[in-house]
Amino acid sequence: MRWIDLAVIAVYLAGITWFGAQFRKSQKSLKDYFLGGKNTPWWAIGFSIVSAETSTLTVIGTPALSFAGDFGFLQVVLGYLLARIVISLLFLPHYFKGELYTAYELMERRFGLRLRKLTAGLFLLLRALAEGVRVFAISIVVAIVLGTGEIPSIVLIVCLTLFYTFEGGMTAVIWTDVIQMFLYIAGAVVSLFVILSQIQGGWQAVMQMASEAGKLKVFDFTPPAAEGFFARPYSFWAGVVGGCFLTTASHGTEQLMVQRLLAAKDEASARKALMASWAVIAFQFTLFLVIGLILWVYYQQNGIPAPAQKDRIYPEFIWRELPSGVAGLVVAAILAAAMSNLSAALNSLASTTVMDFYKLRVKGRPESHYLRLARLATLGWGVVLFAIGVWSRKVPSVLEAGLGIASILYGGLLGVFLLGLTAGRVGERSAMAAMTAGVGVNLWVRFAAPGVAWTWYVLIGTVTTVAVGFASSFLLRERAD
Repeated sequence: MRWIDLAVIAVYLAGITWFGAQFRKSQKSLKDYFLGGKNTPWWAIGFSIVSAETSTLTVIGTPALSFAGDFGFLQVVLGYLLARIVISLLFLPHYFKGELYTAYELMERRFGLRLRKLTAGLFLLLRALAEGVRVFAISIVVAIVLGTGEIPSIVLIVCLTLFYTFEGGMTAVIWTDVIQMFLYIAGAVVSLFVILSQIQGGWQAVMQMASEAGKLKVFDFTPPAAEGFFARPYSFWAGVVGGCFLTTASHGTEQLMVQRLLAAKDEASARKALMASWAVIAFQFTLFLVIGLILWVYYQQNGIPAPAQKDRIYPEFIWRELPSGVAGLVVAAILAAAMSNLSAALNSLASTTVMDFYKLRVKGRPESHYLRLARLATLGWGVVLFAIGVWSRKVPSVLEAGLGIASILYGGLLGVFLLGLTAGRVGERSAMAAMTAGVGVNLWVRFAAPGVAWTWYVLIGTVTTVAVGFASSFLLRERAD
């Protein structure tokens, strides 16, 4: 163990926990705890969106993709941009009609209380499972640094993040996100230049070796009629279309992201935050892919065999090869990404639990009662995420596992939201049947059709949900408008 590095990490963990806890005194209502009082500047919300969209999966999983393959993942990022345009035009105007605390209140307004609970329940399941994989990803880094087992590593990060999220609510989440985003971007840039300095021939050698190996490829225009088309996760069509549907679902229907948009002062501020976040996302994905490429060259030049678990490549190199102090900074940056995402998940899970379930059943209590329950819900979800993180320790790729889990459930969510916003004739019973069908088809695709890549799951689930919704509305002779 290098004590300088450990000291840097300890200072970061103590400092960010203390900083987040300082926001407790401003938490006087549910509006403060779940929406940050709706007075946060748009640029801070934009950075918070980036932090929520990023996690340890991104930081350690993205370099592994370019290490083992090429730059094809950037095709998904193009889909992210299209999705933000769709959300800005279609979803945001509805979210800013009245004061909403969760995305699923919109479903009650359009369909009814049962569908609000169904969509909220699906979100709780989706986010708990996906975040559990991310919690496990944190343990990979901490275990490498401290030499501890994975379970003690999970306990450490969950407890620290839980503390300041419990105390400071959404205000703490957003402002710690801002600090943590700058920290992990800075850490990645520093690590890139340090790794590059150890390459014989520098950047020119990296480009030459990568070009000869075909690792600079970005676009894959494999035609739809080609064999194995749907099994390719990073073709142009899977990336742009699949990425668009994935991000429309995650940023337009999942409370984790929608909660940040609802925290904006108005619709225009939410739109600016959403669009600005894409530029940062595109930069950071490119940055981490370049890091993975340089690591591949380093391994090739030094004849080092690649580890079986590719997700360990980046954190292991940082801890073993970077100079003292620098390694601690970069590891602290990786932990920053993990903690920012975990804090966002805890607050969004708590908000959905309280607003979409508890407060609907227990009405007329003082605001202090609901605020106390919000903190208890945050604590309870911390325990749940710890348990799922322990259960998730044997996944082969943390990045694709996290995205794959989310994609299975996103199709049903996005489909029913689209029905609500665009299909006036579809009623609540049809919408519930459609959403169930969308999730069911995606589960079948995931476990019975292994030739379909995860990037197609949301599209398949969405199309199924919309089609079943329309068909059911005719069979049941519904007309919601």
